[in-house]
Parts: sequence; C-alpha cells; structure tokens
Amino acid sequence: MNIEAISDICDAVSVIIPSLPKNASSDELAGVCDGFVFTGGRPNVHPKHYGHQETVAHGLFDLNRDDVTIPLIKHCVEIGKPVLGICRGFQEFNVAFGGTLHPEIRDLVGRMNHRMPPLGTLEEKFAMRHSIDLIKNGIFSKVLQASSEMVNSLHGQGIDASGERIVLDGFASDGTPEALYIENAKAFSLAVQWHPEWNAKRDPVSTSIFEAFGNAVRGKSFI
Repeated sequence: MNIEAISDICDAVSVIIPSLPKNASSDELAGVCDGFVFTGGRPNVHPKHYGHQETVAHGLFDLNRDDVTIPLIKHCVEIGKPVLGICRGFQEFNVAFGGTLHPEIRDLVGRMNHRMPPLGTLEEKFAMRHSIDLIKNGIFSKVLQASSEMVNSLHGQGIDASGERIVLDGFASDGTPEALYIENAKAFSLAVQWHPEWNAKRDPVSTSIFEAFGNAVRGKSFI
C-alpha cells in the first residue's frame, strides 16, 4: 500500500530499503533516494532506544530496523532530505529525537483502544475510527486545509514524552498525539500515527499528505 501511494500520488519510483544495518550507512542511503517513507510495522521500537526496560507489553521487536531507521531519520533531517513517518514511523521520529513511548496506551486512564480490530475485513480494520484535532495555524492544518479530520487507527503504542524538536501538531479526542513535525527542519519532516496509505487515492486527507510529500521530494513547496 505504501508503494502504491508513492507511485500513484507522489508520481515517484519506490525502492524498498532492507533492514540490514551493515548493508549501508545513513549517508550512503541518503545519497540513493530523494526522500524516505518510514512505514508502519507490527514489531515495535525496542525500549532500549529511549531508556526503558523491555516488558511483555512492548511486544515484538525488529532490532535491525531500529538500527537502520533511527539514525537515518536523524541524518535526513540534518541534511534536509524529505521524510514521512507512518504509524511505527511516527514513533521512530519521536525516539530518534530523544522521546519515549507508552507500550500500551489503551491501559492509560481516559484513553481509548487505538489497536486494529482483531476481526473483520481489511476494509473494516482500516475504516475511519476517530477524529483528530489539528493545531491552529500548524503545518498539518495548512497541508490538509482543515482543523479536524477522521482517521483510521491501528496502533497499540503511542508517544509518552515528546523528543527534542518534536512538535505535536494533532491529537485524538483522548489526547493521544496523532501528528507531528520536526521543528526547524530544512525539508519536509512530518509524521502521522494513522495509516494514510490505505485507499490513499480515494481519501482526500491521505491524498493531501502524499501530494505534499511528493512536492517536497521534487524540491517544491509543500504548503
């Protein structure tokens, strides 16, 4: 789905980067691509990357992906390479800049269950689940030309403490962060907790996000 959105909306060629940290450095990878999408994924960022102890609640891990994505995000922001984070990618952005994560946000008082429904078709699992409110005059309100939107929800973890330069730009009604950008980044550096790649061509919110990323990859203004 991520590849289709990049091809159909961004009008760009997609290349999948394997989770092999010894295969290439962040600098080498950044020299190959004009921009990067950090996708969702079932394994979670290992809590060692933000100073927490591993627990059963943290679920599965992909240490190789951690070792590729976290330094690559920081490097891309430093050199001005466009980056888009989706779900796990959203969480990787926060960890890359020193933030922490809740292992299971549905256990927090006042929070809803943001996890993917265990049953149903893909259409039902990726259906719109809740609204988000965007910060007035923030980057997302400008990209989406809206103050609130409906989004899907398929995540168990969420942001605890936000990292340095992480600007939280949109929230679910229960206070869960859903959109962020990197303060004073040289290029497009936005991330969302939901999955805009699902039915991206038929969802105006998703289309706007990928159109903005595509413009950034081509060196054009995205807002």
